[in-house]
Amino acid sequence: MYMGKEQFDIFLADIEKYAREKHIPIVQPDTAELLKVIISIKSPHAILEVGTAIGYSALMMSEIISKGCLIDTIERNDDMVYKARENIKKAGFAGIINVIPGEAADVLECLAKIGKTFDFIFMDAAKGQYPDFFPFCFKMLEPGGVLVSDNVLYQGMVMDDEKLERRKGTLVKKLREYLDVLGSHPHLRTTVLPIGDGLAISHKDKL
Repeated sequence: MYMGKEQFDIFLADIEKYAREKHIPIVQPDTAELLKVIISIKSPHAILEVGTAIGYSALMMSEIISKGCLIDTIERNDDMVYKARENIKKAGFAGIINVIPGEAADVLECLAKIGKTFDFIFMDAAKGQYPDFFPFCFKMLEPGGVLVSDNVLYQGMVMDDEKLERRKGTLVKKLREYLDVLGSHPHLRTTVLPIGDGLAISHKDKL
């Protein structure tokens, strides 16, 4: 780490405060803590994040990754890309975290075509597009790799029709479709935890 731990913790707290004030979506605290635990156990060598925002979760993960691990993270919003790169540079992780601008589906397709692989993927982008992202993510996920998908319960609406808002119907339908794909896939073991806004953790078989 290029900052001292105390300084880095203060820096992350400032980013979190900024995100809350500007209504920028970032991982919830309990989700962040579980991510840290999974990464500590898995000790990945290559991480892909779908949905950078201002770089909070990428920086949070970079604090605990093993030496030599690199993080690619995708963001479609140009202002977010600029802010994320600024935060990453300030923290001293510009050589470790690579922010890739563009629509997630397009970037994922390109990464898959050139043969990129990852042993840890964190999905935290447009929830209604998770089913579209999945084929590329599964292809790039190495055997024995872990896919973590955030916000899969979406304020409880995915599991409880009584909470379903009519204008969110299409999004909830897509998330249910996504969970069905994860749960029925022959090469994945998946569990869904009621942490944060719902977290799906999937382990790919060692084929």
